[in-house]
Amino acid sequence: MYDIIVVGGGPAGMTAALYAQRNGKQALIIEKAGFGGQITHSPKVENFPSRLSMSGNEFADELFSQILEQGAEFEIETVCSIEDKGEYKVVSTEEGSKFEGKSVIIATGVKHRMLGLEGENELVGEGISFCAVCDGDFYKNKVVCVAGGGNSALQEAILLSDKCSEVIMLQDMPYFTGEQRLQEVLFARDNVKSFTGVKIQKLLTENGEFSGVEIVNSNGETRQIKSDGLFVAIGLIPENGPFEELAQLNDYGYFDSDESCTTKTPGIFVAGDCRSKRIRQITTAAADGTIAALAACNYINEL
Repeated sequence: MYDIIVVGGGPAGMTAALYAQRNGKQALIIEKAGFGGQITHSPKVENFPSRLSMSGNEFADELFSQILEQGAEFEIETVCSIEDKGEYKVVSTEEGSKFEGKSVIIATGVKHRMLGLEGENELVGEGISFCAVCDGDFYKNKVVCVAGGGNSALQEAILLSDKCSEVIMLQDMPYFTGEQRLQEVLFARDNVKSFTGVKIQKLLTENGEFSGVEIVNSNGETRQIKSDGLFVAIGLIPENGPFEELAQLNDYGYFDSDESCTTKTPGIFVAGDCRSKRIRQITTAAADGTIAALAACNYINEL
């Protein structure tokens, strides 16, 4: 039996495993895909303390090596359920495995809502981005498009307009749904223009590199827009459904837990982007992982 089972191998999950091992607890991380999570899509990370610059993959690889050096174990499987047995939990996977642990930290992260266009996945990190704070500097004095019209899209565009020569907003609804105050700030800027009631129907490339988008309006008229990058801000999707009986979800599907990272089930903790929070960055994910791991250690010590 493990002391702490961590579901998810992003920055929050791996940091949780690190702190568990450093506190003398045996941790198991179960990750369904690749370690690192969304950060692996960033070609450069320049906002992590102590590192001038690194790629998302470098960050993930170094953190993964660090937790293995500390003695953490890992499995590449997809967790489908967690059973609360009181003083221990049973974590089951789609592959048929069952793991027992005294506590569980759920750090499943989120996935970005995608446009669903041909070639989109291949261009993520190579022209398509999701975070202006993370990647905006790569497009300094360049032209970018922003897909979306809610608060997140407007906030991303405001940040980008400080750096880029031109920001082009592309909204599929007839109007922008974000706060009026944000709209006033954004559209008062000379280097911002917008198209509403249009859908992106094609990603353009030249020599295999992103070069713009093709949009279509309600009349079926198409137009090609050349740009150096595309920031997609059409929402995030948490994948917390399988665990809703153990941890309360808010109206948007995020774990409704505060900074303590606790849940309604003793011994079950949550960490990272899957938790209800305003800021989602590597540093906030790592902070959650730290808090959740220490809370889990205290829980185990009191059993």
